[in-house]
Amino acid sequence: MIIRCWGARGSIPVSGGEYLRYGGDTTCIEIRTKNDEIIIIDAGSGIRRLGNKLLAEGRQQFTMMFTHAHWDHLLGFPFFKPIYTEGTRITLYGCPFAQASIKQMISRIMTPPNFPVRFEDIRTEITYHESCSDRFTVGSVAVYSIPLNHPNQGQGYRFEEDGKSFIFLTDNELAYIHPGGLAYDDYRDFSRGADLLIHDAEYREEDYRKTRTWGHSVYTDALALALDAGVKRLGLFHHNQDRSDTAVDEMVADCRKIIADRRGSLDCFAMHQGMEIEL
Repeated sequence: MIIRCWGARGSIPVSGGEYLRYGGDTTCIEIRTKNDEIIIIDAGSGIRRLGNKLLAEGRQQFTMMFTHAHWDHLLGFPFFKPIYTEGTRITLYGCPFAQASIKQMISRIMTPPNFPVRFEDIRTEITYHESCSDRFTVGSVAVYSIPLNHPNQGQGYRFEEDGKSFIFLTDNELAYIHPGGLAYDDYRDFSRGADLLIHDAEYREEDYRKTRTWGHSVYTDALALALDAGVKRLGLFHHNQDRSDTAVDEMVADCRKIIADRRGSLDCFAMHQGMEIEL
């Protein structure tokens, strides 16, 4: 299983010299299975570059799933060029939560006057699996889901293939339980023993005094979860739109110091666009 990050930024795309190392695109993760099947998680602005790469490879069949319906996780969908190519087929999984359907969730961003091309005019064949089920399979990969602690709800995922496990918990507030969300211990148990955990780490403690209940975690809470769950690698994710490369580096350094003080073996780093991890 190969995990590629096409966007690790939260809330809104950013650009500038202070964001070069970790990137400015919003959430999009690609998984390549052992059979070279393609799973795409979320359609933030990072999906634009992924689409260009997939077109260059001549790939037209994908599985797509969404964590939730907030705009930074959807805004790239109209710029995913494969949807305008005849023969593209997407199998789409997700829980609609506050929306009437998954189709409504992704089509609303192309509803006039928001976008010049109508959703009805795209050339993709989409098969919808609208379910909040906690388990399904995509080829050789078993997928487990868990509710997120986030306003308007959402889903996190655990992917397992050949004894390796990858967990993706973006937009998850560990210190506050939102309607439909779960307690800290539930996320610890869900993450237990994972080879890789990518978790929301948007805030510093001083940020959180003003942003509690906004649906994101302090980076040290994400670190505590990884240590308590005994995961092997932790990728800090959903970097705040104002967080510079230098500031993200400082958060990583602090995490590594805490791990060393506890004599832990956890490998902690910050996700960046263009990053590739093989399990």
